[in-house]
Amino acid sequence: MKKIIDFSRYSSIKIGPKIAVEVIKSIDPSYEDLFLIGGANNLLLSPSPPPLAILSKNFDYICIKEDELVIGARTPTGKVVSFAKRHDLAGFEFLSKLPGTIGGAVKMNAGVKEYEIKDILLWVRTYTGKIPASKLGLAYRTSKIDSIVYEAGFRLQRGFDSELLQKLLQLRTNQPKAPSAGSIFKNPPGDFAGRLIEAVGLKGKRVGNMAISNTHANFLVNLGGGTYEEAMILINEAKERVLAKYGIHLEEEIIIL
Repeated sequence: MKKIIDFSRYSSIKIGPKIAVEVIKSIDPSYEDLFLIGGANNLLLSPSPPPLAILSKNFDYICIKEDELVIGARTPTGKVVSFAKRHDLAGFEFLSKLPGTIGGAVKMNAGVKEYEIKDILLWVRTYTGKIPASKLGLAYRTSKIDSIVYEAGFRLQRGFDSELLQKLLQLRTNQPKAPSAGSIFKNPPGDFAGRLIEAVGLKGKRVGNMAISNTHANFLVNLGGGTYEEAMILINEAKERVLAKYGIHLEEEIIIL
């Protein structure tokens, strides 16, 4: 079954074509050649992306099973935080205001400051079955997961921390309100991508209707009608300038298709 998705409306950065996307309703190895879009919150789609897929709502669920929290990969992160608060579960506070689905969060080892998915993840389910977290190569904003994730199991700990939640929410007050795909680049060891981009004079730089945010230089924002081509000009210029001035290769955190 296919569904037409207009990525200029669906994706968080509001860029992309209107195309047919496969809707996955059950675990099946035949889907492994498709790229799973999740909530499209960290994607920058070209006019001709590879074949795409999205999980159906069959994979949007949360349940407590013995000493584990089992979550379907389509489940929004905000829904997970609400569940954790309602059931007094600790460890999920950092997911608040971190957009996307739990599947995407697992695949990129999403996190805020010292809090990361890998700290609470026990296993994921792919078409081959359960894979323990220790086998997933989880590292800073990355993993070695190369299959579609259908669900994940997390450590069950009591004690939702509302004070920590508020502290983490404060960290997001410096993020732009305009459409974006989250952080453009991963922070290089011992430094911050935003600081480097600002230091080479690109904060606020605009090309057409895309700009490097005036609020935070590691965010690429769509000012209305921005295009893939305009976005790529800014991404490439940031990489080139930082490399030329500091000898640092910035690595994209957003996924470009």
